[in-house]
Amino acid sequence: MVSSAKTIVISGYYGFRNSGDEAVLKSILTALEEEGKAAGIRIEPVVLSIDPEWTAATYGVSAVHRMKLGEVRRAIAASDGLISGGGSLLQDVTSPKTIPYYLGVIKLAQWAGKPTFIYAQGVGPVNRRLFYPAIRSVLRKCTYISVRDTQSGELLQSMGIAPDVIQVVPDPVMGLPLPEALHQRAGDELPVIGISVRFWDAQRRELNAIAEGLKALLRQRPVHLRFLPFHRPDDEEASRYITERLGDITTYGGKISYYVEEQQPQDMLAEVSRCDVVLGMRLHSLIYAANQSIPLIGISYDPKIDHFLKRLDSAPVGRSEALDPEDLKRLLISMLDHAESWKSEHEAQIGRLKQEAQLPARHIAQYLGTEGE
Repeated sequence: MVSSAKTIVISGYYGFRNSGDEAVLKSILTALEEEGKAAGIRIEPVVLSIDPEWTAATYGVSAVHRMKLGEVRRAIAASDGLISGGGSLLQDVTSPKTIPYYLGVIKLAQWAGKPTFIYAQGVGPVNRRLFYPAIRSVLRKCTYISVRDTQSGELLQSMGIAPDVIQVVPDPVMGLPLPEALHQRAGDELPVIGISVRFWDAQRRELNAIAEGLKALLRQRPVHLRFLPFHRPDDEEASRYITERLGDITTYGGKISYYVEEQQPQDMLAEVSRCDVVLGMRLHSLIYAANQSIPLIGISYDPKIDHFLKRLDSAPVGRSEALDPEDLKRLLISMLDHAESWKSEHEAQIGRLKQEAQLPARHIAQYLGTEGE
């Protein structure tokens, strides 16, 4: 029986329609609802979003504009705490403004006397060491810290955060459920390879190599190449860059399609579940595949790809600057031919990751449930 309501502000990269980050939010909201009920409380989230109207309509929660300081401060003042995460928030690769923004939001909550929780974040890379003291100062005052891989924890330790306060957990999306209504496989006559790519290398070396590897595969067997743009329109453009280099694959009996109908994160999760193999650059394309026990192949452009694959005792087939098309072709064939073996080998690992993905929400719900007792 739910005995009380607690309001929690959630800070992250939300409202930008990036499928992976929206899946993180959906996963956090779902886990908080479940763990709140178990703790006897009703957790009422308020999400900081670049598009609060869209976020509120999509998830059925309250939302305020992440860049309007007055709204953010009022939301925090009226709350019972703040969650920062998940995703890669404390990194300076995408912009030097990212770390100051997310630390600033946490600091606002700490100034207001609110408990602050770091939720399964991927920390780093932090190339500007001048950020280290600020990260150390803010995180030492956090009530709870969880990171999504051991490397993030080690980076925080190098900044001066005690190891015993850092909990290593899986990415929240590992715990995202797929409603039964969405779990329907289409009757495709060809093996389906889900492909998630992005622009990264300025010379397009990885995209050119992917195109060569896929063409080599098609010469040996017909497949359905199903492109899954996680961040539109950029990822859709990267996908079309590859297909332009494939030419007319109908001569090989192959097929190309694009999934662009996504309305909410579980739509993409359902689409991934219908694939036979997933080839991904985007981290969450690989996490979605693992979530649904779909054999996966990662191409690394960032350490976070390597870190996730390591949790499955796997390694990337190549890197953005060094990908061998022949290696890619061979691994795709192996995955297609031995899919059931892959699923059997990784069943226990995936089950454990799904259970552990709930841990941050459980800790937060239990803290909120006992606060004031």
